[in-house]
Amino acid sequence: MKLTNLFPNYQGRDVEISGLSINTQTLKKGDLFLCIKGATVDRHDYIDQAIRNGAAALLTAKDVDVDIPYVKVENPNLEMEDIYRRFYNNPQNKLKIIGITGTDGKTSTSMITQKLIGSDKCGYIGTNGYSCAAFKRDTDNTTPGIDSLYRIFSEFVDSGCEYVAMETSSEAFFYGRLKNISFVRGVITNVDREHLNTHKTLENYISCKKQLFNQCQMGILNANDKYYNEFKTVNDNNISYGYQCSNDLYIRKYDILADKTLIDFVYQNKEYHITSPLLGKFNVENLMAALACCLSLGFEIYHLLNNLPALFVDGRMNSVNTDDDYYVIVDYAHTPNGLRRLFEFTNTLNINRTIVVIGQAGERDPYKRKDVGKIVADNAQLAIFTYEDPRNEDVDSIIEMMTTDIKDYDNYLIIKDRHEAIEKAIMSAQKNDMVLILGKGNEDYQLIKGECIDFNDIDEAKKAIAKKKKV
Repeated sequence: MKLTNLFPNYQGRDVEISGLSINTQTLKKGDLFLCIKGATVDRHDYIDQAIRNGAAALLTAKDVDVDIPYVKVENPNLEMEDIYRRFYNNPQNKLKIIGITGTDGKTSTSMITQKLIGSDKCGYIGTNGYSCAAFKRDTDNTTPGIDSLYRIFSEFVDSGCEYVAMETSSEAFFYGRLKNISFVRGVITNVDREHLNTHKTLENYISCKKQLFNQCQMGILNANDKYYNEFKTVNDNNISYGYQCSNDLYIRKYDILADKTLIDFVYQNKEYHITSPLLGKFNVENLMAALACCLSLGFEIYHLLNNLPALFVDGRMNSVNTDDDYYVIVDYAHTPNGLRRLFEFTNTLNINRTIVVIGQAGERDPYKRKDVGKIVADNAQLAIFTYEDPRNEDVDSIIEMMTTDIKDYDNYLIIKDRHEAIEKAIMSAQKNDMVLILGKGNEDYQLIKGECIDFNDIDEAKKAIAKKKKV
């Protein structure tokens, strides 16, 4: 795109713009470098670096002495979103965007929604990156920033997608990343304490989540969540799912087996009997949220049900093959509510002992840590507390908070190194035991003292299983 096409009122020297960038580390030759200001960083200070790296032009808030063209505006931060939309030819208008929020279940419900519609027609954005039938790629945040979001939308449009199922985090609304996005549907799974390091109060947290329902055409609400009535009043156009016959989609009964879940539900006065490969009560609710959303969009129910066998959520209840008589599960659960829901399921299984490996992320909400520690210790025969993305926070301090209310328990160990913790759990497993490795799912990194270290719980479990076989 020509610079003059991107800025119709610009009168200076024209050049071809091949991309947009706010980061000199990822800037490519031919990019327009946007000199936005952050809380601690002013990109104007990096103009020389941007030019050395091949920037074709600049967007600035002041006159600068450079040899490449620049466009001066009053506030580049305020212009940024419009520039991205224009550069990518307004891709958001060519997609039906489904926003999915909630303390737990965002990833599962988003990925289930994508698979029910079909990944050839529906993209996914969230914790597990962004993907459709044509590709799968990583993202830096659950909900990407403006500098990535419109590019991702454009990639989906180019791949033939008509829909996007995206996780919309409370922090994305808090920081204004989604304020100009229109959603065809807004879905909420549940609300519990989370991200209070950012929001400070539960009320602020809920308020940010409510923004989705101000920006959507229709809300899909969980009638069994304790905050249901608060969200119901935000948008006049809602449908509900839950366990009461008064709901638009009514879960009549379900039966969770070791390898599948049988569900009977009622929609528009007709009862359906389905088999889901997803396990746990929480996945009954996640599936019903996704079904309610897709049905409200006009999808034929049998099209959706035909896609049930393909359901799989990366990082959620991922079984690691042991070829032995014990079980290993890797799951992303890390909040009090998520853990309660997980243990609701595992406690119904005919297993011997539950062995849990878990930590809590550093520089994140510290108030939930003691609740997490107690829930795990109350439900596990052996709990192993370890690190989980401690960032720059002291691991000992994090674990001390997690064990605040369980000092007199005798069923837990502290093994700070996560590799050693996973190995200890698997080496301790006996016949019919279940090892739960929680908090990271299939993420492939650890954030420790400013470094991003390669680390994957599933890979670590496989290594420990192989080592156990040799002992």
